[in-house]
Amino acid sequence: MISVRNLSFRYAETSQTALTQIDIDIPAGQLVLLMGAGGAGKSTLLQTFNALIPRFLPGELSGRVRIDGLDPGQIGVSAMAEIVGLVFQDFEPQLFSTRVDLEIAFGMEIRGTAQEKMRERVQRILDAVGLQGLASRPPSALSGGQKQRLAIGAVLATEPRILCLDEPTTDLDPLGKAGIFELLRRMKDAADPVVGLGADTVVVVEHETEEATLADRIILLEQGRIVADGPAHDVLADVGLFQRLGLQPMPLCDYFGRLGFDRAVLPLTLPAAEDLFHREKLALDSDCVQSVLNEAAAPAARYGGEILRTRDLRYFFDGKEVLKGIDLTFREREFVAILGANGSGKTTLAKNFNGLLRPQQGEIRLAGQDSRSLSLYELGQVVGYVFQNPDQQIFCDTVYEEVAYGLSLRGFSEASARERVREALTAVGLEGYESEDPFSLTKGQRQRVALASVLAVKPRILVLDEPTTGLDYKDQRRMMELIARLNQDGHTIIMITHTMWVVAEYAQRVVLLRDGQVVADAPTRDVFADETLLAATGVRPPQITRLGNRLGFTALSVAELAACTRKEARS
Repeated sequence: MISVRNLSFRYAETSQTALTQIDIDIPAGQLVLLMGAGGAGKSTLLQTFNALIPRFLPGELSGRVRIDGLDPGQIGVSAMAEIVGLVFQDFEPQLFSTRVDLEIAFGMEIRGTAQEKMRERVQRILDAVGLQGLASRPPSALSGGQKQRLAIGAVLATEPRILCLDEPTTDLDPLGKAGIFELLRRMKDAADPVVGLGADTVVVVEHETEEATLADRIILLEQGRIVADGPAHDVLADVGLFQRLGLQPMPLCDYFGRLGFDRAVLPLTLPAAEDLFHREKLALDSDCVQSVLNEAAAPAARYGGEILRTRDLRYFFDGKEVLKGIDLTFREREFVAILGANGSGKTTLAKNFNGLLRPQQGEIRLAGQDSRSLSLYELGQVVGYVFQNPDQQIFCDTVYEEVAYGLSLRGFSEASARERVREALTAVGLEGYESEDPFSLTKGQRQRVALASVLAVKPRILVLDEPTTGLDYKDQRRMMELIARLNQDGHTIIMITHTMWVVAEYAQRVVLLRDGQVVADAPTRDVFADETLLAATGVRPPQITRLGNRLGFTALSVAELAACTRKEARS
């Protein structure tokens, strides 16, 4: 179905080759994952399948791409869209209709699909992508994760024979991520009713490793070259290769690999991991476990007094109550993660903290003052907000101007502003980038620019909305280490995220939302121990934590669980 031979590509006005001598064959019926660090060439390869390269993205192309025997470069983008459906990493520009159902129906309308069939198919797609009950809602009113599901549904509606998805789960809650991959798996099963949604050949660009087990095949790319191509187990079990590429290894494989087990027996699933643990007569060291638990209590000693408090906070959108009486207290130097399913009210809550939204009922007190009595300028001195998408925050021509902008509004002298900018750029590791165009930087670098622009004002609280979205594992880790340092330096961190390993390893406390209400507010380990509650809120703890729960210890990292496992018991 997909045949690529000796494919190389270099973007115009660049010296580095994006793809080098790619050779792959993807037969009909396969679910294939393309994995690799940022800049490895994954998205570039996808865009050769539907003629975006070379038709819209010029450059030097050599080699051959054939889709069902057709040359995409000769056929053109419009014609290839009948065969290859593509969901972009930046999915929002794909959405343009005024209602969810109209967005899904658009592709069928231009193909002249009968009204009755169109209505039935729209409903099936809404059900399949988890957007039931939202047909009449405008896409602009959806959460980021809901918009992502809509983009997937809209492409499915066109019935492509091949479905290509560029990081389709970036903004989804953990159970939503699992649901999308389960949907893709089911599409290959002719006996499954969801097969009627279209494509049975699926190519996915993805950074997450937990869902990779559902793939038939994984192709690993590094700097435009294929470095591994094989069945999911064979590729995922190569922990060393993932580490060398700056990717997150499969947690279960990493754990048992640290204990000395051979690659051939490394498990990919929780039942297999639990069976191997007991079969090899491994055990948890109770003294080590207790030491870990004691150490986890230490950060609380650093906390200061109350800095932010909400009481009976309520917010309404189009007559619907989105926040339903939120009572929360945050202390100085805390690191708190706000979790919940897409649409649970996380971002709405966070925007109330800094005045982007104002409480409609109830109150917010910042450093002892009612937030409604404070101007946006005054609120910004206490609460800095970093958007999920840095491109919604950045607008200046140079990095320096971007970081200095908030200071100029506050009347800082040129000398004082220059020093603040220097400090902020040093903090985020972008010293020397002052004259660069922000939009010429990578996604991770742009996120750091956005963070620096907030840091320059020196707010006491940093609210971060999905700070690791769209980043590969290496850049996620780099971003989180930066945020952890800021917390150590005295900032209160409030973070919204769907990346559970980030929560487990960095957040000291979790606030769990469901339908605009707080259903849990406790230390991270305590919340992650209650998988039943988490599942009811669209959240699933990291794979290694779920294994630990089965073994009797809520471990928050591979390192924790491995350190507390008695390897000598294997004999």
